[in-house]
Amino acid sequence: MTDRRQELEALRDELIDRFDRYKAHKEQRGGPLDKDMEDQSIELQNDEVVEALQQEVEDELRQVMHALKRIGDGEGDLCERCGEPIDARRLAAVPYTTLCRDCAEPA
Repeated sequence: MTDRRQELEALRDELIDRFDRYKAHKEQRGGPLDKDMEDQSIELQNDEVVEALQQEVEDELRQVMHALKRIGDGEGDLCERCGEPIDARRLAAVPYTTLCRDCAEPA
């Protein structure tokens, strides 16, 4: 469990760093758009991509924080839906998962 906790903490720190970089990029872009229509289009597309990446990071960070809390509560290896142990291979592949394979599969 300690290895998984350390892996999640490292992932958390990496995600926070990425989120901060995306946020800084957005704040830096706060000035007026370029006068050239083609450049404006590219700037807007870039901003949309950065926004989508930031949202992805935010979602993953939320999952990591939830998994770390469950580990802290002593429930990190148990499926939060059915209570059964989560297979170690699944935890290795998706360290922030809180569901066993059966519960994670869509119905």
